[in-house]
This record gives sequence, C-alpha cells and structure tokens, in this order.
Amino acid sequence: MKTVKELIQEKEIWAGLNHPNIALQEADVAVCGIPFDGGVSFRSGAKEAPKALREITYTIDPTTERFESIEELKVLDFGDIEGESREEIFKKVKQITYDCVKAGKLITFIGGDHSTTIPILWGIDQALEESFGIIHIDAHFDLCNEMGGDHLSHGSTERRALELKNIPDTESIYFLGIRSAEAEEAKFIRENKMNILGAREIRQLGIERVLEKVKGKMARFKKIYITIDIDALDPAYAPGTGTPQFGGLDGRELLDLLYGLFELPVIGFDVVEVAPNLEESKIALFAARKIITECWGHHWRKGMNIYGKYEKSS
Repeated sequence: MKTVKELIQEKEIWAGLNHPNIALQEADVAVCGIPFDGGVSFRSGAKEAPKALREITYTIDPTTERFESIEELKVLDFGDIEGESREEIFKKVKQITYDCVKAGKLITFIGGDHSTTIPILWGIDQALEESFGIIHIDAHFDLCNEMGGDHLSHGSTERRALELKNIPDTESIYFLGIRSAEAEEAKFIRENKMNILGAREIRQLGIERVLEKVKGKMARFKKIYITIDIDALDPAYAPGTGTPQFGGLDGRELLDLLYGLFELPVIGFDVVEVAPNLEESKIALFAARKIITECWGHHWRKGMNIYGKYEKSS
C-alpha cells in the first residue's frame, strides 16, 4: 500500500487534477487531510478517511454530473496534517487555513471527526477582517459547550464558532439536515435566534424553497464556509459514520443543495465523519468523493471568485 506522501506526489489522484509541485498561488483549490478522530463521543474511525479517499480518486474522470469538464482545475494536495498531540495538529490546521484564505484559494479539508472543523474556523477568523457565515450540514447541531469534559469535541464545533470575533451572532450559522439534539442544545436553540431547517423540513419544502431561505439569510455575508458531516445523509446513503441518524437527506437532495449553495460566496468546505472501516462497501467514502468533486465543479463554474480575481489558472 502506498503512503500518503507517495499518493500526493502522483498526479493521478483527484481525477488527475493534482499538481503536487506547484506553489499555492498557482493552485485553484487547496486540499488537506486531517486524520484525527480524538474528539468523538461514540464510534471512531474517521481518521482513516483522508488516505482512503485519495486511494479511490484514481478511478474517476475530471467531469461533473452535469457532464462539464474540470480538467483545467489545478488542485494542490498538501497531504495530511499530523502531530504528536491535538494541540499540535490544530495549530497546523489553523495556519494552513490562514495561508489559503489569505491567498484567496478555495480550501477543502477531509476529516477526521467534526472537531477538526474547529481549527479551520480559527484560521478563517484570523485571516479575515470581516464577518463570515457558516453553513452547517449535519444530523447534529454540535452546539454542546462540552462533551465528557472536552470543550473541543466533535459535538462542540459550532459552540466554539460562536466565540469567534468574526461570527457576530447566532444567526451567522445556518443549520441544515438536523434531526437530533442533546438536551443542552435544545435549551440553547430555544433561548437564541437560530437558522434551522431539519431534514424533515427540507423534504417538505423542497430544495428550491430551502435555497431561497438560506440565501435570504446568508446574503449579508461576503464570505461563507460550508462544513458537511457525512451523517447529514440518511444511513442508507452513508452507513460508514460514527453517529448515524435515521431519517436524513438522500443523495440527490444533498447534491442539489450544494449546487445552489455554491452560488453564495463560498471560500471553502470540509467533509467530515467518514469512517471507512465501519462499512465494508465504503458507501460513505464514495459519497464523500462525489461531494468533493462536485463542489470543485461548482467553484470552477463560477469562474470569478469572491476575492474579485479571475481564478482559473492560465
């Protein structure tokens, strides 16, 4: 089996879009793995996702489901961020996020559990001098102040986000696909103004109406980050995850939702909580691959990025 370092030195990964020897300024998209699942409260295994995902990106062509070519897209894979401790890993994640945001590149992170989104948001917050919005696609709110005494758990991601200087209020986050809440979270959302469309509401409203609502609320932000927990999908579409919840989005709903959300000024996204070893068929892993490449297609389609520069490399 090839190591992660060997994988990222090969252009064939990421549908042949990987350019391992270019500088960040030459790239259109920067991608990075965070093989850490020390923030979970239940089943582990998400740390295996970054390497496992790269290993199945040889088998696809650089086209979207709308039959568009993205073969000119330049992807720079930084490999996996590792360290001797969570503190070291999170510090590195924060720095690489900061660098990519400053460079005006679309950032793509592969978790890891959902706690890995926390240092990504730290890096965005440090890099920006303006407020930004977050779209949280998940079965869970991740609004617990702590879980099991851990303030950096995968269930505390958005609670930590609300502490950032560039997240002005609780309505800066839009929660989509939710269908589970801790008692603490239920109390929190009753006491604060929140943007929430659960999986049930999304099915009832339809994607077109959902997008109208989300865009209406998030239009005030010039920069938006999307975090995608694979358990937003119903377990039928993504069984390989640590805390599956019945009654979720189907694959078509999620792909159509992301298509519309990328009409907003998205500066980056992550896909987290994929645990390949929890299911033999690796359905969740293949779902993550599709999500990532389609989002890259949406980014490429826009042509002009939110930093006001022509973003397709010459």
